[in-house]
Amino acid sequence: MSKFEKTLTRIADALDRLAPPKREGLKLGKADAFVWHPEEDSLDPVKKVNRIDIDLLRGVDLQRDQMVENTRRFAKGLPANNALLWGARGAGKSSLVKSAHAAVNAEVGGTLALIELHREDIPTLPRLLTHLRDIEDRRFILFCDDLSFDGQDAAYKSLKAVLEGGIEGRPDNVVFYATSNRRHLMPRDMIENERSTAVNPSEAVEEKVSLSDRFGLWLGFHSCDQQTWLEMIGAYVEAYKLPISEEEWRPMAIEWTVTRGSRSGRVAWQFIQELAGRLGKPLS
Repeated sequence: MSKFEKTLTRIADALDRLAPPKREGLKLGKADAFVWHPEEDSLDPVKKVNRIDIDLLRGVDLQRDQMVENTRRFAKGLPANNALLWGARGAGKSSLVKSAHAAVNAEVGGTLALIELHREDIPTLPRLLTHLRDIEDRRFILFCDDLSFDGQDAAYKSLKAVLEGGIEGRPDNVVFYATSNRRHLMPRDMIENERSTAVNPSEAVEEKVSLSDRFGLWLGFHSCDQQTWLEMIGAYVEAYKLPISEEEWRPMAIEWTVTRGSRSGRVAWQFIQELAGRLGKPLS
Protein backbone atom coordinates (compact mmCIF):
# COMPACT_ATOMS: atom_id res chain seq x y z
CA MET A 1 0.00 0.00 0.00
CA SER A 2 1.40 3.38 -0.99
CA LYS A 3 1.97 6.25 1.39
CA PHE A 4 -0.91 8.13 -0.25
CA GLU A 5 -3.29 5.20 0.23
CA LYS A 6 -2.28 4.85 3.88
CA THR A 7 -3.01 8.52 4.42
CA LEU A 8 -6.47 8.16 2.86
CA THR A 9 -7.16 5.14 5.06
CA ARG A 10 -6.23 7.07 8.21
CA ILE A 11 -8.46 9.97 7.16
CA ALA A 12 -11.38 7.61 6.51
CA ASP A 13 -10.89 5.92 9.90
CA ALA A 14 -10.79 9.30 11.62
CA LEU A 15 -14.02 10.37 9.92
CA ASP A 16 -15.69 7.13 11.01
CA ARG A 17 -14.77 7.86 14.62
CA LEU A 18 -16.13 11.39 14.35
CA ALA A 19 -19.39 10.36 12.75
CA PRO A 20 -22.36 10.07 15.16
CA PRO A 21 -23.48 6.52 15.92
CA LYS A 22 -26.34 5.19 13.87
CA ARG A 23 -29.66 5.86 15.59
CA GLU A 24 -31.19 2.66 16.88
CA GLY A 25 -34.93 2.16 16.70
CA LEU A 26 -37.02 1.97 19.85
CA LYS A 27 -37.47 -1.50 21.27
CA LEU A 28 -41.14 -1.81 22.14
CA GLY A 29 -41.77 -5.43 22.91
CA LYS A 30 -45.36 -6.58 23.20
CA ALA A 31 -46.60 -4.21 25.91
CA ASP A 32 -49.85 -2.30 25.34
CA ALA A 33 -48.73 0.91 27.06
CA PHE A 34 -45.49 2.84 27.54
CA VAL A 35 -44.08 5.95 29.21
CA TRP A 36 -41.74 8.18 27.20
CA HIS A 37 -38.42 8.99 28.94
CA PRO A 38 -36.64 11.53 26.73
CA GLU A 39 -33.49 11.70 28.85
CA GLU A 40 -32.88 8.03 28.03
CA ASP A 41 -34.51 8.17 24.59
CA SER A 42 -36.60 5.17 25.57
CA LEU A 43 -40.14 3.92 26.00
CA ASP A 44 -40.62 2.02 29.24
CA PRO A 45 -43.41 -0.59 29.16
CA VAL A 46 -46.23 -0.33 31.70
CA LYS A 47 -46.99 -3.75 33.15
CA LYS A 48 -50.46 -2.85 34.40
CA VAL A 49 -52.35 0.23 33.24
CA ASN A 50 -54.40 2.00 35.90
CA ARG A 51 -57.81 1.99 34.22
CA ILE A 52 -61.40 0.87 34.65
CA ASP A 53 -63.65 -1.02 32.28
CA ILE A 54 -65.30 1.27 29.77
CA ASP A 55 -68.74 -0.10 30.71
CA LEU A 56 -68.34 1.41 34.19
CA LEU A 57 -68.15 4.97 32.85
CA ARG A 58 -71.45 6.73 33.53
CA GLY A 59 -72.81 10.10 32.45
CA VAL A 60 -70.41 10.43 29.52
CA ASP A 61 -72.19 8.30 26.91
CA LEU A 62 -71.82 10.78 24.06
CA GLN A 63 -68.16 11.46 24.82
CA ARG A 64 -67.49 7.73 25.18
CA ASP A 65 -69.08 6.86 21.84
CA GLN A 66 -67.20 9.60 19.99
CA MET A 67 -63.88 8.71 21.57
CA VAL A 68 -64.22 5.00 20.87
CA GLU A 69 -65.28 5.62 17.27
CA ASN A 70 -62.38 8.00 16.62
CA THR A 71 -59.94 5.54 18.19
CA ARG A 72 -61.40 2.61 16.26
CA ARG A 73 -61.01 4.44 12.94
CA PHE A 74 -57.43 5.31 13.76
CA ALA A 75 -56.61 1.73 14.77
CA LYS A 76 -57.94 0.52 11.42
CA GLY A 77 -55.75 2.94 9.48
CA LEU A 78 -58.59 5.32 8.63
CA PRO A 79 -58.49 9.11 9.06
CA ALA A 80 -58.91 10.19 12.70
CA ASN A 81 -58.59 13.40 14.68
CA ASN A 82 -56.38 14.51 17.51
CA ALA A 83 -58.64 14.79 20.55
CA LEU A 84 -58.86 17.30 23.39
CA LEU A 85 -60.90 16.23 26.41
CA TRP A 86 -61.56 19.30 28.53
CA GLY A 87 -63.74 20.24 31.47
CA ALA A 88 -64.43 19.63 35.13
CA ARG A 89 -61.87 17.97 37.38
CA GLY A 90 -62.42 14.28 38.06
CA ALA A 91 -65.10 13.94 35.38
CA GLY A 92 -63.47 10.93 33.72
CA LYS A 93 -61.35 12.50 30.98
CA SER A 94 -58.18 10.46 31.45
CA SER A 95 -60.21 7.38 32.42
CA LEU A 96 -62.01 7.54 29.09
CA VAL A 97 -58.76 7.76 27.11
CA LYS A 98 -57.32 4.69 28.82
CA SER A 99 -60.56 2.72 28.68
CA ALA A 100 -61.17 3.54 25.01
CA HIS A 101 -57.65 2.42 24.18
CA ALA A 102 -58.14 -0.89 26.00
CA ALA A 103 -61.49 -1.56 24.31
CA VAL A 104 -60.24 -0.83 20.78
CA ASN A 105 -56.89 -2.52 21.30
CA ALA A 106 -58.72 -5.74 22.15
CA GLU A 107 -60.55 -5.49 18.83
CA VAL A 108 -57.39 -5.08 16.73
CA GLY A 109 -55.27 -7.78 18.33
CA GLY A 110 -52.99 -5.64 20.47
CA THR A 111 -51.46 -3.52 17.70
CA LEU A 112 -52.58 -0.20 19.22
CA ALA A 113 -50.14 1.19 21.79
CA LEU A 114 -50.76 3.94 24.33
CA ILE A 115 -47.78 6.20 25.09
CA GLU A 116 -47.92 8.59 28.02
CA LEU A 117 -46.07 11.85 27.45
CA HIS A 118 -45.52 14.14 30.42
CA ARG A 119 -46.36 17.79 29.92
CA GLU A 120 -42.79 18.92 30.65
CA ASP A 121 -41.53 16.63 27.88
CA ILE A 122 -43.57 18.33 25.13
CA PRO A 123 -40.42 19.93 23.60
CA THR A 124 -39.05 16.42 22.95
CA LEU A 125 -42.14 15.37 21.03
CA PRO A 126 -40.53 15.79 17.58
CA ARG A 127 -37.79 13.36 18.60
CA LEU A 128 -40.33 10.78 19.73
CA LEU A 129 -42.26 11.12 16.48
CA THR A 130 -39.06 10.52 14.52
CA HIS A 131 -38.75 7.16 16.28
CA LEU A 132 -42.39 6.20 15.83
CA ARG A 133 -42.57 7.20 12.17
CA ASP A 134 -40.46 4.19 11.14
CA ILE A 135 -42.50 1.57 13.03
CA GLU A 136 -44.89 -0.01 10.55
CA ASP A 137 -46.55 -2.84 12.48
CA ARG A 138 -48.11 -0.75 15.28
CA ARG A 139 -50.13 2.42 15.72
CA PHE A 140 -49.74 4.85 18.61
CA ILE A 141 -51.91 7.07 20.77
CA LEU A 142 -49.77 9.76 22.39
CA PHE A 143 -51.48 10.75 25.62
CA CYS A 144 -50.73 13.87 27.67
CA ASP A 145 -52.77 14.21 30.84
CA ASP A 146 -53.60 17.61 32.37
CA LEU A 147 -52.09 19.62 29.52
CA SER A 148 -51.94 23.38 30.02
CA PHE A 149 -49.55 26.28 29.54
CA ASP A 150 -48.82 29.25 31.78
CA GLY A 151 -46.94 32.53 31.69
CA GLN A 152 -44.18 32.76 29.13
CA ASP A 153 -44.20 29.03 28.46
CA ALA A 154 -43.29 28.61 24.79
CA ALA A 155 -43.66 24.82 24.65
CA TYR A 156 -47.11 25.24 23.12
CA LYS A 157 -45.44 26.42 19.90
CA SER A 158 -43.62 23.09 19.60
CA LEU A 159 -46.88 21.24 20.09
CA LYS A 160 -48.66 23.35 17.47
CA ALA A 161 -46.01 22.59 14.86
CA VAL A 162 -46.13 18.87 15.57
CA LEU A 163 -49.92 18.54 15.57
CA GLU A 164 -50.46 20.42 12.32
CA GLY A 165 -48.41 22.68 10.13
CA GLY A 166 -44.91 21.25 10.57
CA ILE A 167 -42.92 20.43 7.47
CA GLU A 168 -43.10 16.68 8.16
CA GLY A 169 -46.55 16.67 9.71
CA ARG A 170 -47.95 14.11 12.10
CA PRO A 171 -47.03 10.52 11.16
CA ASP A 172 -49.93 8.45 9.84
CA ASN A 173 -49.44 5.93 12.64
CA VAL A 174 -49.72 8.51 15.46
CA VAL A 175 -52.66 10.39 16.99
CA PHE A 176 -52.49 12.80 19.94
CA TYR A 177 -54.98 12.77 22.85
CA ALA A 178 -54.81 15.33 25.65
CA THR A 179 -56.88 16.18 28.70
CA SER A 180 -57.13 19.61 30.26
CA ASN A 181 -59.28 21.56 32.69
CA ARG A 182 -59.08 24.45 30.23
CA ARG A 183 -60.82 24.54 26.90
CA HIS A 184 -58.09 26.63 25.27
CA LEU A 185 -55.24 25.08 27.31
CA MET A 186 -54.31 28.48 28.75
CA PRO A 187 -55.70 30.45 31.70
CA ARG A 188 -58.06 33.33 30.97
CA ASP A 189 -55.76 35.89 32.59
CA MET A 190 -52.94 34.84 30.26
CA ILE A 191 -55.17 35.35 27.22
CA GLU A 192 -56.46 38.69 28.58
CA ASN A 193 -52.90 39.85 29.23
CA GLU A 194 -52.00 39.13 25.62
CA ARG A 195 -55.03 41.14 24.51
CA SER A 196 -54.11 44.17 26.63
CA THR A 197 -50.38 44.35 25.85
CA ALA A 198 -50.16 43.34 22.19
CA VAL A 199 -49.85 45.82 19.32
CA ASN A 200 -52.60 43.90 17.55
CA PRO A 201 -54.69 42.32 20.38
CA SER A 202 -56.82 40.10 18.16
CA GLU A 203 -53.78 38.55 16.48
CA ALA A 204 -52.05 37.91 19.81
CA VAL A 205 -55.06 36.11 21.24
CA GLU A 206 -55.51 34.18 18.02
CA GLU A 207 -51.92 32.95 18.33
CA LYS A 208 -52.54 31.67 21.85
CA VAL A 209 -55.90 29.97 21.40
CA SER A 210 -55.10 28.48 18.00
CA LEU A 211 -53.37 25.59 19.72
CA SER A 212 -56.71 24.07 20.70
CA ASP A 213 -57.79 24.37 17.06
CA ARG A 214 -55.21 21.72 16.21
CA PHE A 215 -57.47 19.20 17.93
CA GLY A 216 -60.20 18.15 15.52
CA LEU A 217 -62.23 16.41 18.23
CA TRP A 218 -63.28 18.41 21.29
CA LEU A 219 -65.05 16.56 24.08
CA GLY A 220 -66.44 18.58 27.00
CA PHE A 221 -66.93 17.12 30.49
CA HIS A 222 -69.13 18.73 33.12
CA SER A 223 -70.20 18.07 36.69
CA CYS A 224 -72.88 15.38 36.90
CA ASP A 225 -76.22 15.44 38.71
CA GLN A 226 -76.99 13.33 41.76
CA GLN A 227 -78.86 10.62 39.85
CA THR A 228 -75.96 10.04 37.47
CA TRP A 229 -73.53 10.03 40.37
CA LEU A 230 -75.55 7.38 42.20
CA GLU A 231 -75.63 5.32 39.01
CA MET A 232 -71.83 5.39 39.04
CA ILE A 233 -71.83 4.06 42.59
CA GLY A 234 -74.34 1.35 41.72
CA ALA A 235 -72.27 0.24 38.72
CA TYR A 236 -69.16 -0.05 40.86
CA VAL A 237 -70.99 -1.94 43.63
CA GLU A 238 -72.33 -4.44 41.08
CA ALA A 239 -69.05 -4.79 39.17
CA TYR A 240 -66.99 -5.51 42.29
CA LYS A 241 -69.77 -7.57 43.93
CA LEU A 242 -69.71 -5.58 47.15
CA PRO A 243 -71.95 -7.27 49.75
CA ILE A 244 -74.25 -4.32 50.50
CA SER A 245 -77.76 -3.36 49.44
CA GLU A 246 -78.70 -0.12 47.70
CA GLU A 247 -80.80 0.86 50.72
CA GLU A 248 -77.60 0.76 52.78
CA TRP A 249 -75.06 2.38 50.44
CA ARG A 250 -77.33 5.07 48.96
CA PRO A 251 -77.58 7.36 52.06
CA MET A 252 -73.87 6.78 52.71
CA ALA A 253 -73.06 7.89 49.16
CA ILE A 254 -75.20 11.03 49.44
CA GLU A 255 -73.52 11.96 52.71
CA TRP A 256 -70.11 11.38 51.11
CA THR A 257 -70.74 13.75 48.21
CA VAL A 258 -72.19 16.41 50.55
CA THR A 259 -69.07 16.36 52.70
CA ARG A 260 -66.83 16.49 49.63
CA GLY A 261 -68.82 19.30 48.05
CA SER A 262 -68.73 17.79 44.56
CA ARG A 263 -69.98 14.95 42.40
CA SER A 264 -67.65 13.36 39.87
CA GLY A 265 -66.30 10.03 38.74
CA ARG A 266 -63.22 10.57 40.89
CA VAL A 267 -65.30 11.23 44.00
CA ALA A 268 -67.40 8.14 43.20
CA TRP A 269 -64.29 5.98 43.00
CA GLN A 270 -62.99 7.40 46.28
CA PHE A 271 -66.30 6.50 47.93
CA ILE A 272 -66.11 2.96 46.52
CA GLN A 273 -62.60 2.56 47.93
CA GLU A 274 -63.86 3.68 51.32
CA LEU A 275 -66.89 1.39 51.11
CA ALA A 276 -64.88 -1.63 50.00
CA GLY A 277 -62.40 -1.03 52.81
CA ARG A 278 -65.18 -0.96 55.39
CA LEU A 279 -66.60 -4.18 53.99
CA GLY A 280 -63.19 -5.85 53.90
CA LYS A 281 -63.56 -6.50 50.18
CA PRO A 282 -60.55 -6.05 47.84
CA LEU A 283 -61.14 -4.21 44.56
CA SER A 284 -59.70 -6.59 42.00
